[in-house]
Amino acid sequence: MSDAAHTARPDDSLHGVRNRRGDWQPRQPLQPAPVFVFPPRPLAFLKWLPHYLLPWNALFFSTTVVFWLWLTPSAATLKTLAPGWVLYLLARNMIAVALFYGAFELALYVRRRQGTQFKYNGRWPSEQPGKAFLFGSQTLDNVIRTFAFGLPIWTAYEVLILWCWANGWGPWTTFAAHPVWLVVLTLLIPVIHEVHFYCIHRLIHVPVLYRLVHSVHHNCVNPSPWSSLSMHPVEHVLYWSGALLHLLVPSHPLIALYQIYHAGFGAVVGHIGFDRIVVGDRAIDTHTYAHYLHHKYFEVNYADGLIPLDRLFGTFHDGSDAAQEAMNRRFFARTAQKRGAA
Repeated sequence: MSDAAHTARPDDSLHGVRNRRGDWQPRQPLQPAPVFVFPPRPLAFLKWLPHYLLPWNALFFSTTVVFWLWLTPSAATLKTLAPGWVLYLLARNMIAVALFYGAFELALYVRRRQGTQFKYNGRWPSEQPGKAFLFGSQTLDNVIRTFAFGLPIWTAYEVLILWCWANGWGPWTTFAAHPVWLVVLTLLIPVIHEVHFYCIHRLIHVPVLYRLVHSVHHNCVNPSPWSSLSMHPVEHVLYWSGALLHLLVPSHPLIALYQIYHAGFGAVVGHIGFDRIVVGDRAIDTHTYAHYLHHKYFEVNYADGLIPLDRLFGTFHDGSDAAQEAMNRRFFARTAQKRGAA
């Protein structure tokens, strides 16, 4: 690559700071999306709206359309549970995840095309101790858990939804019958996903469930793409359970699949470990700093910032020194309370 091309690349020092350990963080503290705010900020909302759709949500929805139209069996086939089409969906999902997750892993963690530019943790997973992981490797452990548990459970939810739709079980409707409602429901899928994710996330942080279930995912303190679905099977079941909503409210299988794929493919963006992905002279925002801070500090940012649930319940961390002090005060107060109870 020429010197001119190098100079054209975005400079992460203009957007953040790096500490002595090599960890990078944005200069500006996290700001909640201007959606559920008071007083309302209509101009800020309109300016933010394209970021809600592009690039990630538009990508996940487009992927869903392709899968629904060309890669999903017909209703006649789906009506009868049969190993053939079930295994076909599992194989299709495995190939898709291998390509999508693998592309991020190859570019950012194997070839390291942008080095540590915009990388939150200055170290690489391969450089850190791996005693908590199968075969002593975070990557190998994460891949095994993804394909052995994550994808079969993902596919099981998809099979259930499609089978119910094909048999007319549930309040299914069509875009011709209820176009406005279904468009609104489609646009709300990321919001619905975040509310559901926050609820199950708080649940599995209850000490006993954290120890038995969620600690598997939190072994990845320095997450990478394959960490996304590296979970205990119980957490996988909870993670995709939001799709059951579509058996309760008027919906369309395309929208139900969008919720499943948004959770599945969207997870990799949340664990990518980079604030921005450099493509030529552009840097694409991943909007993942909130979740990275959750992996770093464990008991903050249970949601991803689309909805101010963490602000409401006092667990928001915006990356600032003030937020760090507030988190420490909560920790010491909780520790003192436990000692007093003992």
